[in-house]
Amino acid sequence: MKVTGFIFLWTLVSLPCGQLANPAEHEDVVKHAIKLHRGKGAVITQRKQWVLESCRKLSGLLRQKNVVLNKLKNAIRAVEKDAGLSDEEKLFQVHTFEIFQKELNESENSVFQAIHGLQRALQGDYKDVVNMKESSRQRLEALREAAIKEEMEYVELLAAEKHQVEALKNMQHQNKSLSMLDEILEDVRKAADRLEEEIEEHAFDDNKSVRGVNFEAVLRVEEDEANSKRNASKREVEDDLGLSMLIDSQNNQYILTKPRDSTIPRADHHFIKDIVTIGMLSLPCGWLCTTIGLPTMFGYIICGVLLGPSGLNSIKSIVQVETLGEFGVFFTLFLVGLEFSPERLRKVWKISLQGPCYMTVLMIAFGLLWGHLLQIRPTQSVFISTCLSLSSTPLVSRFLAGSVRGDKEGDIDYSSVLLGMLVMQDVQLGLFIAVMPTLIQAGMSTYSSIFKEILRILILIGQILFSLAAVFLVCLVIKTYLIGPYYRKLHGESKGNKEILILGITAFIFLMLMITELLDVSMELGCFLAGALISSQGHMVTEEIMSCIEPIRDFLAIIFFASIGLHVFPTFVIYELTVLLFLTLSVVIMKFVLAVLVLSLILPKTSQYIKWIVSAGLAQVSEFSFVLGSRARRAGIISREVYLLILSVTTLSLLLAPALWRAAIMKCVPRPERRSST
Repeated sequence: MKVTGFIFLWTLVSLPCGQLANPAEHEDVVKHAIKLHRGKGAVITQRKQWVLESCRKLSGLLRQKNVVLNKLKNAIRAVEKDAGLSDEEKLFQVHTFEIFQKELNESENSVFQAIHGLQRALQGDYKDVVNMKESSRQRLEALREAAIKEEMEYVELLAAEKHQVEALKNMQHQNKSLSMLDEILEDVRKAADRLEEEIEEHAFDDNKSVRGVNFEAVLRVEEDEANSKRNASKREVEDDLGLSMLIDSQNNQYILTKPRDSTIPRADHHFIKDIVTIGMLSLPCGWLCTTIGLPTMFGYIICGVLLGPSGLNSIKSIVQVETLGEFGVFFTLFLVGLEFSPERLRKVWKISLQGPCYMTVLMIAFGLLWGHLLQIRPTQSVFISTCLSLSSTPLVSRFLAGSVRGDKEGDIDYSSVLLGMLVMQDVQLGLFIAVMPTLIQAGMSTYSSIFKEILRILILIGQILFSLAAVFLVCLVIKTYLIGPYYRKLHGESKGNKEILILGITAFIFLMLMITELLDVSMELGCFLAGALISSQGHMVTEEIMSCIEPIRDFLAIIFFASIGLHVFPTFVIYELTVLLFLTLSVVIMKFVLAVLVLSLILPKTSQYIKWIVSAGLAQVSEFSFVLGSRARRAGIISREVYLLILSVTTLSLLLAPALWRAAIMKCVPRPERRSST
């Protein structure tokens, strides 16, 4: 009998809605449906009776719907002609009737949409996956549109309900005299309503028709599971927006960034708990690494591993933690620039410029060679080589903190060379990020357009060089005319109050960061230049600012290194330990050998001994490979497997870096001391 019902519904598709409302034609429809039915297992009279009953019910519902629509139209006319109602009350009642009309029409449309969907499914080929996928996509879009319409109708009903309650309150207030306090509260209520209307952005209505906006189904997970057990009213649950989490079909998790009602303060308790947990666990992890002789940063990375997806999976606000950790990079590079005076920069600028460029070119050449032997796409080979050529500035700055440095007259300080080369690599990072869209297009283009892509890359390089020139011109103007008076004003205002000094320096860091960002250069370079500009004011200024900023840097650096640990997956490393160790040692040895070769050619003969220390500092992979790898994976330049290999090799190289650095220091630092003693 169900088959007969489906055939009957399919027959209805070919008939207009007006024919269904005519009872005289029901018998013809039924006879046609029975003729189409060839199934077994049911008596013909029973099938006929079932079809007749179904037809009568559906036609009766459609007739009843038309009668109700006519009554609603008459009711709307009556309300509009009623002189005893105010304009506001007329508008409210008419709007309520229109909502009911819309609900009736949408319900009828849903029935026929379901019938059309059944017809498409019966006409399709069950072996054709593409056809079934397209049908599923059409049904999904129809359901999303229906959900949006229903949501809008529900919001309108809530607004109508609120309007009705306010109307009842106004009638009650008109029928009784109000005290002075009640009148004040009523005025405040009206002012609050106007405030809500003014600050409400209508973000949903404004963006739902924007190009590129898609409707998706999400799950809403309440912040507190105990809330579901409380006997709260439905209205309280609706008004309590809270900070519940939304999860889409791709398993992406979202949390509230801006509430509808901005007058109520809210806090992201997930984020607060994540920061508290990281701070508490970082202490024993850092303490353990200090005990066994490792830098504390590895303890913070281990903390991120334990709390991240590969461990306890207790961090809920991963994106927020990573965002806060970026400020650790900003302040770290600011302090690096604070120690890196312009005089030292001028002394090594040629080496700092030539060294990273030569190393990057050699790494890309080796990458293309191995890629050709292993049949890897050139774009993928170029990306991997460039990514592995970068070194970690925060890690090396930690190595240089408090280390002994040879600075004999006529010699070159290895810390100046190392930091200068790392700064140039940060510039290359900004250049590579700018070129990446063209690299993506080059990977998808044909050989006929390869020259156009090369031309576009050269144009982008020219734009970046122009931006760098503009940045250094701005720095020159700031150093000559602004930084001196600005610091003296800060120093004068901050006597007895370090708050103004810290705020002023932080604002200057963010200003330089924004300048470099607007000029399409990496924000990290702006932070470094901010420190270098302030260091030009003298040693006393540097010491004072460093004592204020270092505690902030240390805390934010903990968050940064913990955020790196969130992307370290020990199980993957264990499964592929042999391959990863081989790849990591190959990368570290290759970078060390290339750095020694390049520095042997560009360093003066009197400073050749520092090439071992500088090469040891560069023989690891920058943590920014995580950022570049994630972008390349989303863009399709590299696969998931290559992305995980890059993450693992980067992590293992950072773990090997302290041992290599200590070996180089033990070998080379005593040499200048012996030279000076003689």
